[in-house]
Amino acid sequence: MHTQTLSPDTYLQALVFDAYGTLFDVHSVIRRCEELWPGRGQALSQLWRAKQLEYTWLRSLMQRYENFERITEDSLRHACAALKLACEPRHIAALMDEYLRLSTFPETQDALAALGDFKLAILSNGAPAMLQAVVGNAGLNTTIPTVLSVDSLAIYKPDPRVYQLVVDTLDVPPANIGFVSSNCWDACGAKSFGFTTFWVNRGGAPMDALGVTPDHIVQNLAGIPPLLKR
Repeated sequence: MHTQTLSPDTYLQALVFDAYGTLFDVHSVIRRCEELWPGRGQALSQLWRAKQLEYTWLRSLMQRYENFERITEDSLRHACAALKLACEPRHIAALMDEYLRLSTFPETQDALAALGDFKLAILSNGAPAMLQAVVGNAGLNTTIPTVLSVDSLAIYKPDPRVYQLVVDTLDVPPANIGFVSSNCWDACGAKSFGFTTFWVNRGGAPMDALGVTPDHIVQNLAGIPPLLKR
């Protein structure tokens, strides 16, 4: 893991966080999946998430945008069909509701509290209503006052226009913005745009070969505040 502090010539005014998988544990749905289909919860959660991301990329390439709520439901239906799980409307409703109540990672609250000197924001593929619910249910409304959704652009990350939304909203130059994501491709996209990037690599995954690399790699969010000591 990269643990060096920022170089003296890097001055960050704002820190922007991806939501799903970075602040919120998308696999906290496994418990509910297990209740509905015992023994299949982990497999369903993994496939659901993989297909969810795939659909964002494919729809962006096809220029056939649908918001993240629709994509999340469509990818759930596909995952259930692929795993041959009987999927009724009540199952869909229960699991879509879980996405509004995702657990934060254990270190999320303390890490955000330690970063209170920065402008904090979320930049997410999530639909506005989904984000409002999950942020509110986690009690992060006041901690992170700015929550940005790609929905206003009708395109998904890592399109550069999504990262430009942060610059336009916060009125901070790209060089003074730090971006935090658990998705390597997202951190690479933000780095390519011009942000200082932090990849939260909880699982020890290999680097994506995308022509750019994140500036810093940490095991979890707790690794970020020590890098930003002023």
